[in-house]
Amino acid sequence: MLVVKKFGGTSVANKERIMNVARRCAKDYQEGNDVVMVLSAMGKQTDVLIDMAKDINPTPSKRELDMLLTTGEQTSVALMAMAMATLHIPAISLNAFQVAMHTTSVYSNARLKRIDTDRIRHELDQRKIVIITGFQGVNKYDDYTTLGRGGSDTTAVALAAALHADSCEIYTDVDGVYTADPRIVKNARKMKEITYDEMLDLATLGAGVLHNRSVEMAKKYGVQLVVRSSMTEAEGTIVKEDTKVERMLVSGVAADKNVTRISLIGLKDVPGIAFKVFDVLAKANINVDMILQSIGRHNTKDITFTIAEDARDEAIKVLEDKKGSLAFEEMSENSNVAKISIVGAGMMSNPGVASKMFEALYNCDININMISTSEIRVTVLIDEKEVEKAVNAVHEMFGLED
Repeated sequence: MLVVKKFGGTSVANKERIMNVARRCAKDYQEGNDVVMVLSAMGKQTDVLIDMAKDINPTPSKRELDMLLTTGEQTSVALMAMAMATLHIPAISLNAFQVAMHTTSVYSNARLKRIDTDRIRHELDQRKIVIITGFQGVNKYDDYTTLGRGGSDTTAVALAAALHADSCEIYTDVDGVYTADPRIVKNARKMKEITYDEMLDLATLGAGVLHNRSVEMAKKYGVQLVVRSSMTEAEGTIVKEDTKVERMLVSGVAADKNVTRISLIGLKDVPGIAFKVFDVLAKANINVDMILQSIGRHNTKDITFTIAEDARDEAIKVLEDKKGSLAFEEMSENSNVAKISIVGAGMMSNPGVASKMFEALYNCDININMISTSEIRVTVLIDEKEVEKAVNAVHEMFGLED
């Protein structure tokens, strides 16, 4: 049996936790399994490296930042291989270059294209545990790239797919996927199972348990995921195509504070203007989420949209640079906003779910700025300071308590 196990930064934050993870994986190895480990950087090491970079240069190039950040995972895997040696378990650490994890050339947010598995299989055939750096790849220029925050999840799923692994386990500091962030909602309930589609929406909308691209890839290649805690032996949450449990109307509530709202005011009310605005952002690799366009009046209209807060400065710059061709009268932005979302496959056959969510917010006197919906989710934009109250109210309204 071949198992891929991914451990997040908190799971390998210090010597004690590294040894804890080493012993857990050694146990699987001693039971006769082939083991591939994927590690994140230790603790908050990625944040430390970013702070170091910005102390030297407030606007470092993305290429050089990727070169720096990949050292975090290399530290983790080398130390883990050393820990395995103290347990008399043969192991080898490999970085993205040694494995050959090919990615696109977009620094800081690359996508995996393919993985060469020959080296990994050779080491597994030698009965070694293979410990691989998460979060990173190599582009066509032989430069290191990173996959975006949470990218180690994607590395693990991609490896599980490429190696046809029997199991892919994602270990975090929580013991599964909850109906809401248990740090915000004290009586949030852990789910035994959740569908890929529901998990993908929750991950995209702010639930930090899994990287959304990893869920996307797991669904595409049929990789069943298990989200577990590295600190306990508790059963985790299984993420798969279909669940056996009866589908709830709403599976979970997610909150995302990493949001900026941008409004372009006084655009010409002519065909193609929306295309021009979002084409400018797409060419800068800036993802847009919620979009609201006003009804045209006096030959002008306004377009409001949300982006990730960490893309704010770049978005404002590219839009200002194109102000002449876009011809908007003014631009405003607000980063003191947050998204609250409900997700559930049960919504498809039950009308009135959105109104129930709006009722919960109305009862708390919370104003809604924007609304976006799909078959299995409803997302609203609210004031950031109302997040905790909103998540608890919506969670209670749908009876998701433990």
